[in-house]
Amino acid sequence: MSGADEETRQARAALARIAEPGDEVLGRWVTALGPVETWRALREGDGPPAGASPDRWAGMRLRAGNTSPEADLARIARLGGRFVCPEDREWPRQLDDLGPGQPVGLWVRGPCSLRFVALRSVALVGARACTDYGAHVAAELATALGDRGWTVVSGAAYGIDGAAHRGALTTGGSTIAVLACGVDVSYPAAHRELLGRIAERGLLVAELAPGDHPTRWRFIQRNRVIAALTRGTVVVEAARRSGSLVTARHASRLGRHLMAVPGPVTSGLSAGTHRLIREEATLVGDAADIIELAGDMGDLAAPEAAPVVPRDLLAPQVGEVLDALPATAPATVEEVARGACTSLAAAGARLRELTSLGFVERVGDRWQLCRAGPRHAGPADVSGDVPA
Repeated sequence: MSGADEETRQARAALARIAEPGDEVLGRWVTALGPVETWRALREGDGPPAGASPDRWAGMRLRAGNTSPEADLARIARLGGRFVCPEDREWPRQLDDLGPGQPVGLWVRGPCSLRFVALRSVALVGARACTDYGAHVAAELATALGDRGWTVVSGAAYGIDGAAHRGALTTGGSTIAVLACGVDVSYPAAHRELLGRIAERGLLVAELAPGDHPTRWRFIQRNRVIAALTRGTVVVEAARRSGSLVTARHASRLGRHLMAVPGPVTSGLSAGTHRLIREEATLVGDAADIIELAGDMGDLAAPEAAPVVPRDLLAPQVGEVLDALPATAPATVEEVARGACTSLAAAGARLRELTSLGFVERVGDRWQLCRAGPRHAGPADVSGDVPA
């Protein structure tokens, strides 16, 4: 696929200005007629295609009368951006999974190839009014994913989204902000500097034409692009009625991996993630868990090693003798042998071994636990007190 010709690009740019994100009726027109014919029908008003109500057709005709794709394409070029069409090499083919609801095109700002950086990408989403715990977890996950060469995708909103983008940027990794407004609109205004950094080192992506402002519906529809663009979605923190749960539902419907991070059971902002884990999401706690699920075959998380204490390194028979020693008073070899259910000779040999390791000390003809703890732990260099 060499790319869209100029007529197709202008037609798609016009339709991106006219249509609302996720408009499946328009998507079916484009599939049936092609973008050029659909734009011509809207511009010239030949009559509504199948499935268009008179009111909807009239509204779209009004928008078409004020649409100048040439001006929009010139505007995005002045911003250093571009308009990416499904006919272009840069188009991420996974967006086709949205069917007739897929974007007619995407306005993009940033130096990276959208198709390339989205190949290994994960969405990190969550509550706007997040807790310090949620912001910390999002930043840590994004930083670790960036270190492993994964792209972090989010929506540039307050809270979890912002923390995820910042975490990815700290490592020099790629991050994509999918916006519910034009790529030249700083929303939220407090994220102007963050959006600028993303445009310099990652990508700003939007279905809305330059200058368009967000609405509630556009935020909701933006979430389907986040879900479709990535291999999986991680909900870091969410209340029971959170916009991030919309992204989760899209990810599940599209067959993407759905993950969630557990939080304190006392926090209302963990209620949504806990419900996802209970119903369909996979619990994840770090980047390795995410990559094991969303990555390529063989991209496994390292096995978790439980904390090791010196006592763990003892042979089972030696540990049984140590367990047989009373906690508060010395014991004879016979008492130890009886407690460990072994012979006197074996008990004596193991007590001498425990003495050399610093677990046990001899007091006359009796043996007791060494209160100072073991001097060394055997094969592993592990130190620490041993509970009596």
